[in-house]
Amino acid sequence: MKHMKKSLYVLILPLIVVSGLVFANREIKSKTKPSQQKLSIADREARLLEDRKKWEASPDGIKYNKWEISPEGKKVHASHDKIRKYIKAFSNMDAVVTSLTFQRENAKSSGPKWLIVKINGEAYMMQFSPKDFQQLNSLKVNDKIIVRSHSAGYSPNHPYLIVSGDYIEQNSKVLFKRDFSKNNGC
Repeated sequence: MKHMKKSLYVLILPLIVVSGLVFANREIKSKTKPSQQKLSIADREARLLEDRKKWEASPDGIKYNKWEISPEGKKVHASHDKIRKYIKAFSNMDAVVTSLTFQRENAKSSGPKWLIVKINGEAYMMQFSPKDFQQLNSLKVNDKIIVRSHSAGYSPNHPYLIVSGDYIEQNSKVLFKRDFSKNNGC
């Protein structure tokens, strides 16, 4: 019995020592961490402005600014102005499918799929993952559809405004409806 007591102490003592070292190490680390203070609105805006200036001075920023003032960039911006109110209201836009096979130059065939549509005479692009694009496999060129979108984006690498295809309907049948619960509303 006396021998068992000694063995038990021999086993417990190192455990206590190691636990104390781990706890002490944790306290030292927590004291040396810099405190994360929330930035004021003015500080955040200043940081955003600073980041934007850095980006505009980068090769990508310079390329984008040149594109924006080019005839192609101005055309894309004008096409956005034509549908801005529909996007803001997430309301129906009558569209005609002009291409189901568009692919950017030098793009991977396994990459995103593009649907090109005309809305009020202007061409627009909608990007889909290959899985989402399968839901649109019944569409053909010249089909009339209804599109709803929450957003649109510009890119000097694309010939048209990129409209998010959040909802697509044909003949009162929903072909595609983006599930925002899967990507936190993005």
